[in-house]
Amino acid sequence: MTALSAATLTSLDPSLPVPTYDRAAVTTGIVHFGVGGFHRAHQAMFLDRLMDAGKALDWGICGVGVLPADEKMAGIMADQDHLYTLVLKHPDGTYEPRVVGSIVDYLFAPADPEAVLEKMADPATRIVSLTVTEGGYHVHPVTGELDTRDPKLQQDLAGESAPVTTFGFVTEALRRRRERGVPAFTVMSCDNIAGNGDVAHKMITAYAREREQRTGGDLADWLEAEVPFPNSMVDRITPVTTDADRAAVTERFGVEDAWPVVSEPFVQWVLEDRFASGRPPLEEVGVQVVDDVHPYEMMKLRLLNASHQALCYLGYLSGLRYAHEVCSDQLFADFLLAYMDEEATPTLQPVPGVDLDAYKPGLVERFANPEVRDTLARLCADSSNRIPTWLLPVVRDDLAAGRSVRHSALVVAAWARYAEGVDEQGEAIEVVDADAEGRTAAAKAQLEGDDLAFLRDEDLFGDLAEQEAFTTPYREALASLHEKGARATLEEHMAAGRG
Repeated sequence: MTALSAATLTSLDPSLPVPTYDRAAVTTGIVHFGVGGFHRAHQAMFLDRLMDAGKALDWGICGVGVLPADEKMAGIMADQDHLYTLVLKHPDGTYEPRVVGSIVDYLFAPADPEAVLEKMADPATRIVSLTVTEGGYHVHPVTGELDTRDPKLQQDLAGESAPVTTFGFVTEALRRRRERGVPAFTVMSCDNIAGNGDVAHKMITAYAREREQRTGGDLADWLEAEVPFPNSMVDRITPVTTDADRAAVTERFGVEDAWPVVSEPFVQWVLEDRFASGRPPLEEVGVQVVDDVHPYEMMKLRLLNASHQALCYLGYLSGLRYAHEVCSDQLFADFLLAYMDEEATPTLQPVPGVDLDAYKPGLVERFANPEVRDTLARLCADSSNRIPTWLLPVVRDDLAAGRSVRHSALVVAAWARYAEGVDEQGEAIEVVDADAEGRTAAAKAQLEGDDLAFLRDEDLFGDLAEQEAFTTPYREALASLHEKGARATLEEHMAAGRG
């Protein structure tokens, strides 16, 4: 077998497409924070398409990792000359591979923060992009303002050492550019957040103002006026790479890749055309560059992302472990469509160029792709950031309009039951969440007589525990989940809807 590297590209199996462009001619134009599977299956893939067409060679990507876990990625990327294999898994079992070469550098920030700052301050860097997860924006889940409780954010706000957070790096790099007379870069969020660019703008500016109050300076006004934060909607299901995926890449394509990426074939990127110093011609490779992203992002967040939450807890409690297992079951498929049709769709604006009546069943078909093998554990993780961002806005809009929220109430009740940390067979559930301890404690409190204990965290749910139109179906669902189990609860739930 051949280890993947720049030196071995020409010796790989001819059935494995590789970059046809001269990677030595590619220079950094984008610094990206959060080089996970999604970024490499999405933004980096689009740039690779452009480069393969002989364009955008000055828009190469320099990845940045700020978390301790990113050190492993740094080592692998260096060993492979920043190359990796992207494999699209089609429902019929077909694997469609390609070696992607658009990432040309990777910096592990804790090891050399100064190198990261200078790369960002370099005039050649014109975009700083982000896939730092919903929690990486430090948004208070109820007030919507900057949440400064993160100890690392507090460290950066104190300004006594090199940055350790994304916000710290972005603002310090912008300060250096302003001081040197270098134009601002564009901050381009690619995270699953409604108005992700607007949120990034608000939170990073608020961070800059907070730091000024503590350490002095006058960056915030300049940042707010000069730095564009375009909104975007991003979509491609990208499960965590497994050892089986690595083995399959080696067996099928004869290449040893320590960190390939697997994803579904579907991909979409809708991007607001608002940049400070130019951008790659992404519309030439399938990106929808538009004036207003909002209708598209609401569609995706409230249909696709919220539906992931609608399937994962109920599926896991029912004994299933993969999204395709859930969505191949007609009971669950019917529930997802009912949620989308009856609760999510009424909260959406018309989406230009999209037929929602085709989009919604298409989502279920995508989820049911048996080759992707997206785990329910992945979808259940980080719920304290995901449910408030994706599902609860649907709940609030429907409550305000006097519409039913019985489907959403069942989803939240299933989360509460899942967060107890024990499944229906008595096996332990590993609750992965930024506030796993708090969520599990609240979930266990509901077993002691307070069936609204899980909802009483106002930082997550606001006043939802006081909204009878929500708590009535929630209580019924939670009681049924405890007494009858997830599948029987869902069967009765759907039967009641048909009645």
